[in-house]
Amino acid sequence: MEISSTGNVVTIKGNIKTVSDYQEIKSVIDAMVGTHRNIVINIPDSISITSSVIGYLTKLVQKDNVDLSIKVGDADLMELFEDLGLVSLFKVKKG
Repeated sequence: MEISSTGNVVTIKGNIKTVSDYQEIKSVIDAMVGTHRNIVINIPDSISITSSVIGYLTKLVQKDNVDLSIKVGDADLMELFEDLGLVSLFKVKKG
């Protein structure tokens, strides 16, 4: 997995699958939350996302009041968000 950020946009390339991926994502977004309350996450090619990342993103939206939106490139990941009922919470869009 490779993560980069510009302004309020985080791009995550590769599959999100390990605890270290979660820690890296959390670290980058935590640093961003200090200056941005609106965050866009681009996930162009991952087919999955770990439960720890989902839990962290849920906390950002529900407890920290961060305006979060996610753009996914893979149909399987989109389907996962749909199956979990998270499309509206995370404003998930295919793109």
